Amino acid sequence: MSMSFERYMFDMVQPMRDDLTRLGIQELRTPEEVEEKLPSAKGTALVVVNSVCGCAAGQCRPGVAQALEHDLTPDHLYTVFAGQDKEATAKAREYFAPYPPSSPSIALMKDGELVHFIERHQIENRSADDIAADLKSAFDRFCR
Repeated sequence: MSMSFERYMFDMVQPMRDDLTRLGIQELRTPEEVEEKLPSAKGTALVVVNSVCGCAAGQCRPGVAQALEHDLTPDHLYTVFAGQDKEATAKAREYFAPYPPSSPSIALMKDGELVHFIERHQIENRSADDIAADLKSAFDRFCR
């Protein structure tokens, strides 16, 4: 019984992807998909840099899920997966300057420009409730 590494990783990571896609968040899996969506997204766009780490599972993804229950939410919802869709993630990170690469992380963009960013260090030591509150505040400010 032999399984390829790629198949193993797909099977292991798929539930982590599903945590976000079941919320209606669209995966951007290639640099071309990122380039097609991010700079031309009119209004607001949430971009979640997903990850396999514990803080993504325990704080980031649950915090995003809670935030998306808010009255005001972004017009567009996207995710890239660090360590899995490497080229797409690298392309998305080009829009997050001046912030260094960080995963997990959460970006809020308005008309293609970064307006709010939550880095890994702001995720790993906070609760999902704290992250949701941070995002809801950003939604109130930028998603009107």
